[in-house]
Amino acid sequence: MDILDRMSDQGYEQLTMFTDSGVGFKSVVAIHNTTLGPACGGTRIWPYATEAEAIEDALRLAKAMSYKSAVADLPLGGGKAIIIADSHTQKTEAMLRSFGRFVETLGGRYLTTTDVGSTGRDLEYVRQETSYVVGLPITMGGSGDTSVMTGLGIYMGMKATAKEIWGTDSLSGRRIAIQGFGKVAFNMAHHLLKENATLIVTDVYQGAIEKARQMGLEVVLPEEIFDVPSDIFSPCALGGVLNSSTIPKLTCDLVAGGANNQLLTDADGDELHRRGILYAPDYVVNAGGIINVEAEIGSPYNPERARERTERIYDIMENVISLSKTKDIPTYRAADLMAEERLTSVQGIKKIYSAR
Repeated sequence: MDILDRMSDQGYEQLTMFTDSGVGFKSVVAIHNTTLGPACGGTRIWPYATEAEAIEDALRLAKAMSYKSAVADLPLGGGKAIIIADSHTQKTEAMLRSFGRFVETLGGRYLTTTDVGSTGRDLEYVRQETSYVVGLPITMGGSGDTSVMTGLGIYMGMKATAKEIWGTDSLSGRRIAIQGFGKVAFNMAHHLLKENATLIVTDVYQGAIEKARQMGLEVVLPEEIFDVPSDIFSPCALGGVLNSSTIPKLTCDLVAGGANNQLLTDADGDELHRRGILYAPDYVVNAGGIINVEAEIGSPYNPERARERTERIYDIMENVISLSKTKDIPTYRAADLMAEERLTSVQGIKKIYSAR
């Protein structure tokens, strides 16, 4: 299918690419749906092998952000930015400021924040070129590190899912295999350790591994994480990790993690359902970050409001499970139906967003 036909069929509004040869910079921004408000989503800095892979990821992630905001009852649409670079070796101030000028040309249709490979400090550089930035450091009047609320939200969603499986939301003594130990997983881990859960982690970066070891956590090689005996598998790295190769290896009863687009295909969600593994849809449980930044838009940041709304992810996850059982459909499809219902319900009131 041609890309424009795909965008039309799946409700995308815009795909924009930007280059700046002066700083060796290539970027993609995808906007999925702005029915509910301006598109909001993080900037992912990652060394994609091809431009096609970057575009594919931007499109998938933008759609997930539309659904994430819809299910979380936020007045935001879905968008995502990709900077094709290695955040550890190629990221520069010039690159980030060039990206900020690119975001400014979109006129407020897209609000950016942090994602894999980008930090609050990076946003400060972007902010020098555009006002369409959220999730800025608290010292700049923003909501600060989005990973704090994201970690809390995953924890709340995990507890709701655990209650369905085991009749209690206590995670004490549960073995949780965590794939990826970045900022989100680190914050999630603190909540889990307070409940005396047992954590087994992996990551491809040595710094993350050292942090896990300092916390006294068991560490395994990346290729071993799917085979680890566990009650819960928590994908907290990149997407597409739940697929026909990995699902047969899982020993867990439920999956709940922070990575976006964990299912490689819908068929993989069907397979989890068939195997009796309860899947907490990624965009439902990892919505804490977008909830956090929404709490700073249009008014001073209110941390109490952000936390209270993030804790509601427990209730939202219960609703997803209930709909899944009522309709006898996988949880990923139940979450999609909830998001699509909200988008459809206001389609006639608000259409394509324009800040002007």
